[in-house]
Amino acid sequence: MSELTLTVMRLGFLAVLWLFVIVAVQVIRSDLFGTRVTQRGSRREAGRQQQAARQAPPQQRQQSGSGRRGRNAPTKLVVTEGTLTGTTVALQGQTITLGRAHDSTIVLDDDYASSRHARIYPDRDGQWIVEDLGSTNGTYLDRNRLTTPTPIALGAPIRIGKTVIELRK
Repeated sequence: MSELTLTVMRLGFLAVLWLFVIVAVQVIRSDLFGTRVTQRGSRREAGRQQQAARQAPPQQRQQSGSGRRGRNAPTKLVVTEGTLTGTTVALQGQTITLGRAHDSTIVLDDDYASSRHARIYPDRDGQWIVEDLGSTNGTYLDRNRLTTPTPIALGAPIRIGKTVIELRK
């Protein structure tokens, strides 16, 4: 073999070795710090809602503020079991997606969760609805497997694999 071939092979081996080290560090980092939960678009939606409330006549402002939410309306979504225990997401009228996909509102690092597993969204009456999005292992509400979009009672456990989520005040 020529000296040039040996040098190219050494450099290639060194590059593969560094690539392996970088990937190993990323895996260790994700195991130590977990996945980051972000709310996408919540600032924009809040700004639009505030602007719409300012532009509405005073009578409509009073009706829209008091008509949708009751005293027992949930204000947050809390992860009570699983790798994300303690994670809280404020309910601001937006749809919350759950799954392993990186663009989900709550990214589940769970072998039993699908990439697009379920979603939680408000209906027109202010009631929150959970819907299974065709997941392999299913979504459970109070130990019942979901087959259709179902309203969620305050404090009712929603189970996706090893993760349990509840709506709370």
